[in-house]
Amino acid sequence: MIEKPILYNYFRSSTSVRVRIALNLKDIDYNYVPLHLRKEEHKKNEYLQINPYGLLPTLKFPSGIILNQSLAILEYLDEVYPTPSILPLNPIEKAKVRSMAYAIALEIHPLNNLHVLNYLKDDFMANEEKIKSWFSRWVHKAFEPFEKVLESDTESGSYCFGDTPTIADICLFSQVVNNTRFGIDLSKYPRINNIYENCLKNNSFIKALPKYQPDAE
Repeated sequence: MIEKPILYNYFRSSTSVRVRIALNLKDIDYNYVPLHLRKEEHKKNEYLQINPYGLLPTLKFPSGIILNQSLAILEYLDEVYPTPSILPLNPIEKAKVRSMAYAIALEIHPLNNLHVLNYLKDDFMANEEKIKSWFSRWVHKAFEPFEKVLESDTESGSYCFGDTPTIADICLFSQVVNNTRFGIDLSKYPRINNIYENCLKNNSFIKALPKYQPDAE
């Protein structure tokens, strides 16, 4: 019996969604191990032995290789399982796709992840309305220029770059999914919405949605 890699993740985590999409696109079967972020299961010693950062997701291979940080996992998967590719081969095109992915992953997520929102709530007494305002601010601050890039880029097609999904689409889709929890109005971003709708026609993206995971609530 062939051993499968293990994905430690949480159904609602946008970084976990990213890795689930990539695994689905690459048709890599894996064992799903849920860790409940709000119950702080990721802080238990058993998991910290696997990932000392105590963050999700973590991908553990039967060989013993353990990877964390979703973008690093995506790039590793693309190098080891190159078909279908989620990064262009051309260096300039690859850099463009990375820059789009980073615009989401580095400009929005670090400011809006759960431990930041909990810090605002617990240490600054931010109520639900203020937390939503905080979340919305950083989404729009990144989405406004992102939309302009998509509008002006002649290489943007059904997806962020061309007509096949890349890590840019994986990051964008995961962020839009996360936005729905906070009721973020995306009506002024037609290209982003169009790409999101195209992703929803792709079974690899659909299967990665939070509502279809075994730990969904």
